[in-house]
Amino acid sequence: MDNISFMDRAAVLAQALPYIQKYSGKIVVIKYGGNAMIDDDLKQAVMSDLVLLQLVGIHVVLVHGGGPEISAMLKKIGKESKFINGLRYTDKETADIVQMVLGGKVNKDLVALVERHHGKALGLCGIDGGLLKAKKLESEVDLGYVGDITQVNAKPVLDALAGGYIPVIATVASDAAGNVYNINADTAAARIAAELHAENLILMTDIRGLLADKDREETLIPHVCVSDVPALKREGTISGGMIPKIDCCVETVRRGVKKAVIIDGRVPHSILIEILTDEGIGTMFT
Repeated sequence: MDNISFMDRAAVLAQALPYIQKYSGKIVVIKYGGNAMIDDDLKQAVMSDLVLLQLVGIHVVLVHGGGPEISAMLKKIGKESKFINGLRYTDKETADIVQMVLGGKVNKDLVALVERHHGKALGLCGIDGGLLKAKKLESEVDLGYVGDITQVNAKPVLDALAGGYIPVIATVASDAAGNVYNINADTAAARIAAELHAENLILMTDIRGLLADKDREETLIPHVCVSDVPALKREGTISGGMIPKIDCCVETVRRGVKKAVIIDGRVPHSILIEILTDEGIGTMFT
């Protein structure tokens, strides 16, 4: 910013005003993960974005995973990480590690980082206040303590927002018997956004968005209507690891969220570009 003139800075702020007015008082749910959660410069950019949005009256909810940290802790105790169809196999010992790492270290590190950028944050996990209730995920292969969300209680999140905090949510949940489940962060963000009647769901990833040709980033598809998704799957445009992310976008839009966007978290300040400009960034689902 040091090489931008005062006039240019004023022009940028003036251009952002209509978007600030549009989102002021509205809820935006951001799923935070990928490289933006590992690279320190990107991490700092994300936190400053969140604080800026909070200061202009936008209610930000941050939902996070923490796969690399979980894998690192498992390695420390001599336990191998095991993945089946992209989901972490979670036995009882791994479920305990997930709860400890996500709900403890990762969550509190993010809260501290927001506070260091002079924002206000409150750490939560799905167990707190019955925020997320879950049951064992039914799948062709047993995944252990991987959960399927059965209920979302938005009150703890709304209470945090009403108190002026950014809720920072770790995606572990429990059932009536007290079993703890590992929840996919994209899925949790989608369900929370729907329950909060959010204006927007933003999924941060390590690619530009949905590509017409997965090997060429310049083939970004900027806008997709959810009714077109089945055809895009059939022709192979949506495949592999993009399927669950896009399914989350489709589900959240069908549950009443106005739009869901997959953005490139490798781009500094990608959240601000998405929310406060006309061009946006990534692929938008409506």
